[in-house]
Amino acid sequence: MNPMDALVWLVNFPASHGYAMVFIAGFSTLGLFALSARGAVPGEALRSIREREGLLHPTERPRGRVWAGVVRIAARVLALLMLGSLVIGILSLTGVPVTRAYIYDNGRPTTGTLEGDWVTFTTAEGVEYTLESNFFTPAVYPDRDVYLTSGEPVVVRYLPSHPQAFVIDSDQTPR
Repeated sequence: MNPMDALVWLVNFPASHGYAMVFIAGFSTLGLFALSARGAVPGEALRSIREREGLLHPTERPRGRVWAGVVRIAARVLALLMLGSLVIGILSLTGVPVTRAYIYDNGRPTTGTLEGDWVTFTTAEGVEYTLESNFFTPAVYPDRDVYLTSGEPVVVRYLPSHPQAFVIDSDQTPR
């Protein structure tokens, strides 16, 4: 398995769901950054006041600091992942082929059919996939603006190790 294929497959999810990803990542990033702020974990503010006022016994170890640190770090990591998804979603909505060029160059071609926003194709291993190619971020490359009608056969290029990452080849599609 090619590690680059796996990376493109992971990045392809926010790229192929750009409209939804902008809203999901936009709002969740705000919440995750707020959760990662110092004092966001319940009880931490009270504990810091008790320490400052000297109300803790010297041998008493403040509980919850480790848990609060873990929550803060996890929230920061998730916030950065969501921020990356937000950027990928915005780029995909504006027509930048974030993953499409790689899939087009390295994908295995097969024939499929287009029904509305759904593409159905069968891989070389004989597994049939029905995947979404939505209106806002269509899985079409190199000409993203080509008009495709439902029911017509299309040429689909997919990554052999991750067939969920696919593009419709607009160069080989009858116009």
